[in-house]
Amino acid sequence: MKISRSRKDVRHERILTELQANPAIRVTQLSEELGVSAETVRRDLAELDGLGRINRTYGGAVRTNHFEPALNERMTIHVPERRAIAQAAARRYAGADALLLGGGSTVLQFARALRMTQARLTVITPAYAVAAELANNPLIEVMMLPGIFEPQEGLVCGPETIRAVARYRVPIAIIGASGVHEDGVSEAMLRAGEVYTAMLDHAGEGVILADHSKFGKRALVHLRSWQARLTLITDRQPPSFLSAAINDNGSAFAVAPAPD
Repeated sequence: MKISRSRKDVRHERILTELQANPAIRVTQLSEELGVSAETVRRDLAELDGLGRINRTYGGAVRTNHFEPALNERMTIHVPERRAIAQAAARRYAGADALLLGGGSTVLQFARALRMTQARLTVITPAYAVAAELANNPLIEVMMLPGIFEPQEGLVCGPETIRAVARYRVPIAIIGASGVHEDGVSEAMLRAGEVYTAMLDHAGEGVILADHSKFGKRALVHLRSWQARLTLITDRQPPSFLSAAINDNGSAFAVAPAPD
């Protein structure tokens, strides 16, 4: 079933895009660009500010260093789609001997699906919620990476985390993404992005779990260009420009069955 976005959601996305291109843009300019009143723009900016996606300034706003809401909020968005992606990924990878797992809302859904496995498995992760979820299954050995705790995302990061990742050679790394573009996949948070890049570098295969809302977006940290042994699992057929970029560069994608 196709889920349509409200006009306000479309405006919010346009505002974030305009702020990324021009951080000094003013309310009057946004009003002209969007074809709405300045008062409507101010209300939109107030909502985005409340969500932590921008910082208000006199007469305008600047975009924060990430365009995704905090993890707690993301856990309430696109839940059926993310659950479908997670279940499709669990069917594929539950039989692996070892996995590197990132953090984020879709990967946490994957951990919930993976928790039901009846096979022995080792999971290495920087994400506390992922570790806590999987620790409920005695067949899953969970190894927490060391590092500096990042409370917004509930994971550890920093040089110590990256050095620890480099000690392992795991067959599959599974992460989320803030952006899925024809150039590749990207992450909004700088320090999380550094960890995820290291995870992809030290795994035999990379798997990206991302719903359709990430299509066509670029985020702060470029994680990986499309290449062999990189697979996207998503909830909708990617648009033609994106599917062509994925296929032409030797990557693959799989579309999860639609949620009930």
